[in-house]
This record gives sequence, structure tokens and C-alpha cells, in this order.
Amino acid sequence: MNLATSDGLASDLLFANFNQDFTSLAVGGRYGYRILGLNSVDQLEEVNLCTTHSEEMSDVCLVERLFSSSLVAHVSLTSPRKLKVCHFKKKTEICNYSYSNTILAVKLNRIRLVVLVEESLYIHNIHDMKVLHTIRDTPSNPHGICALSGSNDNALLAYPGSPHTGEVQIFDVANLKAVTMIHAHNNPLAALSFNRSATQLATASDKGTVIRVFSVIDGNKLFEFRRGMKRCVSICSLAFSADSLFLAASSNTETVHLFKLESVATPPSHQVQQFQQNNSPNDSTWMDYFNKVISSSSTYLPTQVSELMTQDRAFATVKLPFSGLKNVCALTVIQRLLRVAIASADGYLYIYNLDTEEGGECTLVRQHRLDGQGRRQDFIDNQSQKLRTSSTGSTASTSSSDATSSPRLQGSPKGKMLNPIEVHDVAESLPLDDDNEFPPMMLHCD
Repeated sequence: MNLATSDGLASDLLFANFNQDFTSLAVGGRYGYRILGLNSVDQLEEVNLCTTHSEEMSDVCLVERLFSSSLVAHVSLTSPRKLKVCHFKKKTEICNYSYSNTILAVKLNRIRLVVLVEESLYIHNIHDMKVLHTIRDTPSNPHGICALSGSNDNALLAYPGSPHTGEVQIFDVANLKAVTMIHAHNNPLAALSFNRSATQLATASDKGTVIRVFSVIDGNKLFEFRRGMKRCVSICSLAFSADSLFLAASSNTETVHLFKLESVATPPSHQVQQFQQNNSPNDSTWMDYFNKVISSSSTYLPTQVSELMTQDRAFATVKLPFSGLKNVCALTVIQRLLRVAIASADGYLYIYNLDTEEGGECTLVRQHRLDGQGRRQDFIDNQSQKLRTSSTGSTASTSSSDATSSPRLQGSPKGKMLNPIEVHDVAESLPLDDDNEFPPMMLHCD
């Protein structure tokens, strides 16, 4: 996501976003862009570094990588209407597109590339980068809010359907047709995210107090979580875990909330049989009674009150060492453990441990500098484990010189086929079936 703020940047970082399966992080800045692998807590693997060698490579404000392939799309502040798609291993440019307006978001999956400008969406075929479909006259979307699923079987695009309310339009990018509309919130949307299989969609509004999860198939609300009541905040990002059991929500506050997406556990069959033997059909547990009271109360309590009583709270939280900065979060497995990763506008990646059984406050285990400049001593706050210092004064476990740790201070689619863009140097066909060219794109989807 774009990490620029109205009151300036805390670092040279302009953009950061995780790839579709949260195995790498792409960051853009004054120097160009970097692709960092998330294979280890202690060290970020530098998959690719593209530094300034021309005006168009400086001030990279958007960069997206396709899964773990060599395909990268990027946009710079010097040419905000131009999209470049590159093969970074071969150091070659695949195509160069110019649009009629500033590019606000680019999303990739294995069959489509979607470019969002303020009032239009362009859907490209990723095999040859040709424009297949254009969704025109979409509601004004200056923040570039949209989500593209990474699933091949369920390739869906979600974007705001109204500038005034939280309507979500779902579009099938594989078959190029509108699917459904979900009325998610009363306020305009602030964030959208699909789960791995694109069967669930998480949403948040610009009010920022409630997070909802909907079934994509029928549009029914599956979960509703309350982030907080004391203040309205700006939700920065939403992210599901790979198994869809957890959902992370980050905002411009110091707290990242993690919700558990599961129903009340069903008791073992022998307990159910025992209960049926010992109780008449009219008997019930105190929890059943409480649920009936809550359900019946909705008929006479104000809507806001009844909704508040049925909303779940956070299962776990992350306390960041700052507040007021944009950030993007991910739930990813690193070294066989589920971790919470947050890339922030302060120029750092923070990695936390999540207790998937007990929840509670997550523990900071590592932070890495993202701009690739300098080497500093690792900092771990009071809630994290203490790192031993070697005789040379560097930490016992340090990251690479380019990714180091550092201390912190406190409307329905129109559907018309258009081609209003200029195309230059488009490759005839991308070898998507060649693992050496684009490793997991077609043959090894997962």
C-alpha cells in the first residue's frame, strides 16, 4: 500500500506490500525498489534489488510481485500514469503501458493483471498483457481500494460500488462478468481482502470500528468483529491467514487486532448423548438461555445496541512502537510458526509471534530495516526476548547488511470493451508454463 502521509514520511519508504501468499515483501522508495523473502525471522532474503539508474526508476510508489515468480509491476512518482512490467531475473522489460490517469493500484494473480485508476479498472490477460476488459465510470476511488483473489478457480475482483456507502462490487475476472453486490457497511469502504480460496471477503469502513467477513457465494455475513469503540480510526489493511482461521486488521493506531474466525466448538458426541438423556427437550444450558435472550432482544433494542451485544472482540493484539503511521500487515508462516508481519511507513518490518491457542498480546521477535541503508544494533522492546550481544558489539543473530534491525523512538460495471491506453514493447507471449521463467505460476500453484 502507499505509505505516504499528509505530514510527510518518517523514512524514504513510499510503498510496501506483501505478495499474494505472504512469502515475500515488495518495497518501493526514493532509491528504487526491493523484493525481500520472508523465509527467516532473523534475516530477510534479498530476492531482487533495483536501484536508481534512470528518472523513471527513482521514487517507486507502487511495486507488486506475482507470487514467487520473477514478474514485477511497478510505477514511479515521476511517471504516475505509466506501468512497467519486468522480468527481474533477466533484467528485461516485458511491457510498458500508459494510462489516461494516475495509477492508484495494481493487482496480480496467475491469469489477470488489474490496474485501477480513480474511476476505471483495466483487466489484462497476464499471458500476453493485452487488455481484455475495462470497467468504466466506477465510483470515485481516490485511495485505490480493491482486492483481487489469488485463486485460479475463483478469480474475483472486489471494489467499492458507492462513494457514500460501503457497497462492494464483486467481479469475475476470469469470465469477465459481474457476480454480486454486498452491502457491507453504512460508511464508505476503507479496506477489502479475500481469503486464500476467495470464498470469504473481509471489509472495513472509514469509520474503522467494525470488521465484517462475508460469504462471497451468497453475500451472507459470517462474522462481525469490533475493533474498538473509543475512537474512529483509519483501517490500513486486512489479511487472512492461509487457513482462514485468523484475520488481522491494522490501522493508524498503535494496535493491530487479530480475530479468530471459528464458531463455538461442538461438544463430543458422547457429551451430547448424555445431555439428551439427562435433560428434557425444554431444558437448556445457561449459554443457550443467554443466546435466546440476545436473539430476542434484537426485536426491541435499537439496532446499534443489539449489534454491539453480538459482536466478537479481538482474539489477540499487537502493540506497535508508534502511532499515526500507515502500515500493511500479513499473517504468514515463517519457520513453521504463524507470525504477524507489519511493514510500516517508518521504514521497518516488525515480526511478532502469535499464540494460536491462547491469543493475548503478541511478542515482538524481530524488526528489520527496509531501506537497505546502514547497519544498526538490533532493538527488542520489553515484551520481546533479549538478544545476546557478541564481542564485536553486533547482535548474535543479525540480518543482512541491506535489511537490518534498528531501534525505534517513541454502481454496476458498464462492461464496454475499451482500449484507451498506449502500449509499447509488449512481448508476444509470456512463457508462463516454464518453471524456469516464472517458477510457480502455472504448474505449481501452491
